[in-house]
Amino acid sequence: MMGSNQMTFERYEKKYLLDEIQYKEFIKRTGGRIVPDEYGTTTICNIYFDTPDARLIRASLEKPVYKEKLRLRSYGTPGKDGPVFLELKKKYKGIVYKRRESMVLSEAEGYLLRHEAPGVETQVLREIDWFLKYYRDIRPAMYIAYDRIAAYDTQKPELRVTFDWNIRFRNQELDLKKGTWGQQILEEGQQLMEIKIPGAMPVWLCELLDQLCIYPVSFSKYGKAYRMQQAEERKDKGGKYCA
Repeated sequence: MMGSNQMTFERYEKKYLLDEIQYKEFIKRTGGRIVPDEYGTTTICNIYFDTPDARLIRASLEKPVYKEKLRLRSYGTPGKDGPVFLELKKKYKGIVYKRRESMVLSEAEGYLLRHEAPGVETQVLREIDWFLKYYRDIRPAMYIAYDRIAAYDTQKPELRVTFDWNIRFRNQELDLKKGTWGQQILEEGQQLMEIKIPGAMPVWLCELLDQLCIYPVSFSKYGKAYRMQQAEERKDKGGKYCA
């Protein structure tokens, strides 16, 4: 077991789909104030867990007041003893609550796939235990990876901005060790920007987004991947029926 690197987040998250021109202009106008963190560009890899009938993502797509998801995350492709994070993410009335626990991949897989007890007991793991027992037949459902630049406001560092591109997914070989390949979700040149902030959006940032015609969207990477997968399955069934 790695050191219990627990983290808990509570914040608002707003999402925006940017084209290439909007992205470049946003970077230009915020230059010097919103700057990348020390990690630069990272590749974030995730396994999303769900029931065989996709209960979690189907409920999420209905935009309920409360929703939750469980994922296993790594930064880059890990080895069997590489560091990973178990993340339980909840959203209630627009506020995102994220619980996060670090492990090595082999232990996380033992815990999530074979229900083997981890080496420590923490509040985060107790919450994940409850989640696993409640949904019972939870299992890996979707792999999603993307490249990200994370930035922050130099005057108010609690304001975070992330830019994700090359978002890809697959619903086979659901193993973080299998590499970051998959089908693209966004159109060419698109970026998904997320603004993460504990309170109200600053006036200067609201005005800039308005000037650039950048408006919030409802966007879920897992939700988009699930819908694309469903569309492909319907197309395949239609093709077989017509043959």
